[in-house]
Amino acid sequence: MAKPFIRFENVYKSFGDNHVMKGVSFSIFEGEVSTIIGKSGVGKSVLLKHIIDLMQNDSGTIYYDGKPFSDMTTQDRKKMKRKFSYMFQGTALFDSMSIYDNIALPLRETTRFSRNKIKELVDEKMDQLELFEHSDSYPSQISGGMKKRVALARALITNPEVVLFDEPTTGLDPIRRNAVHNMISEYQKKFGFTCIIVSHEIPDVFYISQRIAMLDEGKIVFEGTPSDIQQQDNPAINNFISGGAS
Repeated sequence: MAKPFIRFENVYKSFGDNHVMKGVSFSIFEGEVSTIIGKSGVGKSVLLKHIIDLMQNDSGTIYYDGKPFSDMTTQDRKKMKRKFSYMFQGTALFDSMSIYDNIALPLRETTRFSRNKIKELVDEKMDQLELFEHSDSYPSQISGGMKKRVALARALITNPEVVLFDEPTTGLDPIRRNAVHNMISEYQKKFGFTCIIVSHEIPDVFYISQRIAMLDEGKIVFEGTPSDIQQQDNPAINNFISGGAS
């Protein structure tokens, strides 16, 4: 059996009296689409931010490639974090910047590449994601679905090994939601990155996921395949996936 690339072991996180994670344990496997589901407000985005080290856990251990993050040197931590990219909820594009400049931003901020090298990489990514004709446009001039594609191009521009998606279809109608899920699935297969999605879009997200983890009341109450979760006899799980909870 493949070893997990990321593993949470008994992880706790509280904000004052709000105990968000109460012994979270689960695994993310390399090259898979893993989706974290659960009701609104249970801490899915908090969990996601722990994966990318935007938040630090109070206790427990988070492993990357078998090594505890807490045991890594500063240099090793920076090297590990460079493998990750994050597609923010709502795209978080900069309205004052062109599509080209939005995509180029991570390279300008995190590398010493020449202007020509950056142009080469951005042109390649825009071509791969069919954005080339919109290079000089601004976010306000393109559709919501196109904005999602631009945000994905920006997330992929550094060639990450892992891409995290925080509620990537929030606010979209069913047709556009399906288009975004298809986009994520298509490009995950094309580029081969490990994909971690936070979502409550059930059952839509099941069709693109190899692994599901459900967070409820501070713990992972299910971890397994989309087909396995639909065969559970846990009332909390069944209520959620059948639409009885949100």
